[in-house]
Amino acid sequence: MAQHNELGKFGEELAVEFLQQNGYTILETNWSFQKAEIDIIAQIGNTLAVVEVKTRSSIEFGLPQDFIKPKKIQLLVKAVNEYVTKNDLEFSIRFDVIAVYKEENNYNIDHIIDAFYHF
Repeated sequence: MAQHNELGKFGEELAVEFLQQNGYTILETNWSFQKAEIDIIAQIGNTLAVVEVKTRSSIEFGLPQDFIKPKKIQLLVKAVNEYVTKNDLEFSIRFDVIAVYKEENNYNIDHIIDAFYHF
């Protein structure tokens, strides 16, 4: 596996642990529909959190969340619509980003709730 893929997988594992520690139930990881993949689908209360995880080995070139493009957002919306329809769910839906990045010898985790309103 390429080094960047391993880093991404590591970031997703940290994100799952972080969400679980904060009261979320993980429903799916790496859920795919057509060309879209949702990194994490989690539930907290009556809310379905669609979580995009971005991991970087440094923030020298920008924060991880800066690398989410409008096309990715469109794909996430399409995929979650399919997920909700397929599973006949009735939840409030929000889109979060978990940014994982290394500073010195530590990995930082930033959870941005309703992230696409912040871009």
